Amino acid sequence: MTGIIFIFFACLLWAADTLIRYPLLFGGSSAQQIVLFEHLILVVMIVAVFIFQRRKFNFVSRKTIVPFIVIGIFGSALGTLAFTEAFYLSNPTVVILLQKLQPLVAVTLAYVLLKEKISPRFFLWLGLALLGSFLLIWPDLQKLLSSFKETEINHNSNALWGYGLALFAVISWGSATVFGKKLSTQGVDSVNIMAGRFSFGLLGMLPFAFMTPTLITTIEISIVQKILILALMSGLIGMYLYYQGLKRIPAHWATLAEMFFPVAAIFTNWLFLNVEITQVQMLGAITLIGASTMVQFRIPVENTAKSA
Repeated sequence: MTGIIFIFFACLLWAADTLIRYPLLFGGSSAQQIVLFEHLILVVMIVAVFIFQRRKFNFVSRKTIVPFIVIGIFGSALGTLAFTEAFYLSNPTVVILLQKLQPLVAVTLAYVLLKEKISPRFFLWLGLALLGSFLLIWPDLQKLLSSFKETEINHNSNALWGYGLALFAVISWGSATVFGKKLSTQGVDSVNIMAGRFSFGLLGMLPFAFMTPTLITTIEISIVQKILILALMSGLIGMYLYYQGLKRIPAHWATLAEMFFPVAAIFTNWLFLNVEITQVQMLGAITLIGASTMVQFRIPVENTAKSA
């Protein structure tokens, strides 16, 4: 149960992150600028941790290079950028629906790459969690269905490109969960995994900085201060909690626990932005949380935790 609790708390921090990230985005800062400076700050923070703990910078090897590329360049940097851009190009509700495919990607890769044994009962809880997540977005889903009736959805090339970016993000994030678990099974500790994630994430963002130097030259100090809070809250602390949880449970359990994020986001909006929670959403939250926690009580660890 400890592993799932760690991931639940990480999801709480990621949900609180949206209170700063989205106002920045809609206030004029680009996604590239936010993600670039976020990784730059995170690398500075993790270097400070290494110096304080007198660690050696030897976490990259032939065995870890591919996992770090996946969780850093794709999961941490490009996946986040792709998902954010998809919101601008496509129908946000459809983008969120596509994001629900992430557990299926992670479960499939956990079975294929990590050789995790997946109990048939796990798919029952996964199905309930997916049902709960759909109930959480039911108000938006109703609007989407209404727009279909009114033929208001614009299926142009930009929208299709946006859906493609959303799928790219889903595959990147699902893969990052599995390869993060792979690093853990190879004996790489949480701090080293974070160091590789942030460093490779920064590498993935550098081409954007070279192509658009104004990302660096035009940023204001007040924006940097807000990104600093993001980096500390959801980056450093949030990812540390996440990897503490991931090392304790199989990857396919972790992806189920990550589905607590939309629950945390809805309650965060309710607490801080006075966004109403409907009865259907409350039912969805209960269903999702119940499915995410019951998997650990109902499915023996020995049937699921075998890793390559």
